[in-house]
Amino acid sequence: MRADAVFVLFCVWLAAAAGRTAQSRGHKLETYKQSRLRRETQMDGGGGHKTGGPIYKRSPDMTKSPMTKSEQLLRIDDHDFTMRPAFGGPPIPVGVDVQVESLDTISEVDMDFTMTLYLRHYWKDERLSFQSTNNQSMTFDSRLVKKIWVPDMFFVHSKRSFIHDTTTDNVMLRVYPDGNVLYSLRVTVTAMCNMDLSRFPLDTQTCSLEIESYAYTDDDLMLYWKKGNESLNTDDRISLSQFLIQKFHTTTKLAFYSSTGWYNRLYIHFTLRRHIFFFLLQTYFPATLMVMLSWVSFWIDRRAVPARVPLGITTVLTMSTIITGVNASMPRVSYIKAVDIYLWVSFVFVFLSVIEYAAVNYLSTVQERKERKLRERLPCTCGIGNPDEMMIDPQMTGYGSMDMNTTGNYGMPENGGRQERMLAQVALSDPQITGQVKPPRGYVNIWIDTHAIDKYSRVVFPGAYILFNIIYWSIYL
Repeated sequence: MRADAVFVLFCVWLAAAAGRTAQSRGHKLETYKQSRLRRETQMDGGGGHKTGGPIYKRSPDMTKSPMTKSEQLLRIDDHDFTMRPAFGGPPIPVGVDVQVESLDTISEVDMDFTMTLYLRHYWKDERLSFQSTNNQSMTFDSRLVKKIWVPDMFFVHSKRSFIHDTTTDNVMLRVYPDGNVLYSLRVTVTAMCNMDLSRFPLDTQTCSLEIESYAYTDDDLMLYWKKGNESLNTDDRISLSQFLIQKFHTTTKLAFYSSTGWYNRLYIHFTLRRHIFFFLLQTYFPATLMVMLSWVSFWIDRRAVPARVPLGITTVLTMSTIITGVNASMPRVSYIKAVDIYLWVSFVFVFLSVIEYAAVNYLSTVQERKERKLRERLPCTCGIGNPDEMMIDPQMTGYGSMDMNTTGNYGMPENGGRQERMLAQVALSDPQITGQVKPPRGYVNIWIDTHAIDKYSRVVFPGAYILFNIIYWSIYL
């Protein structure tokens, strides 16, 4: 019995201790709730406690309510957005600024360029104004753009253009409480660029992207650059393989159409200077080397026909291949380009080197034929085998003693050359052959020094080509 009484007292003691602990926790929780309720009451301006979540207590702004539709907030159904803002009044000003993301390609063949940019429009439409104490603006996507009025901009002289749609349409609409609107979209456009290639590849090109309203004339819409020339921003990482971007700038002009009237047009001009190093390696240096290679034939003996003829033909065909390759990557313009002048002049030099050997070979053949005929007309040539003996009797030769070193030779050994030349001179002075007596010192020389043509060509050809290069680069650089 005594043990049971002790166990009962112990259980009563445990129950009393648990009750005191729960009461203490409940008091602390109640104190926290009262403190939070007091702070919320102070934020509400001392008003009474309202039923609902704390978001409705802190702000009565309807733009924060998830139950409010954008059409109801902007009162879209209450207005006709097929008409421009302030319809019937003065023209609505629409400011524009552009962020150029990339300049992708410049095509000389198609005469166009491709550019990706962020196009932003700024205007005020009081029909979209709303009341808000906390929100400075509201942002929407392309779904709301289809329900309100936006400027109908298009790119003049564009061939292809599209709005990016990955992962969704890259369109943003931001509306401010006073009705100001920012409309931004990301566009890639391919537009025409009329290039003057008369100085190609040492040229500088200026291309333009033109923006204009399609329907609204300057009486309804005044298009302008929002911050002047600062409205155009470019990415510092923009670079092109063949061009150096020198500058971007903007202008504004009026465009007239005979059927519809005057329109405001915005221009984005950018100036590009072509890199010359690529064309030096691919066009100018190979052409110059081919011309220099054609000069090698001037140092090859004229009788080495298998060496000189293939060399000349190879250089001519190589120059033709270079010219064809350059023209294949260029548009078929009706004027002469700078690269055409250089390549065709180089081709003429190569061609003339072939003609030079043809002239040397022809003159040598004619000379040998005439000397052969003279030998056949002589009654006997056995007595003139030694050229020194022919110089002993001045009356027989008709020209007396002469210095044989002044006659030169045309490619045969020195003694043999003297013998053939003396044979021709003796034949011309023999009255039995010519039928007439020459004066004692009469002398006719039919010999042509074919080696002299090669000697002169070794100097004339390089000198003329160097002079051409000096004139060419001084004009086009």
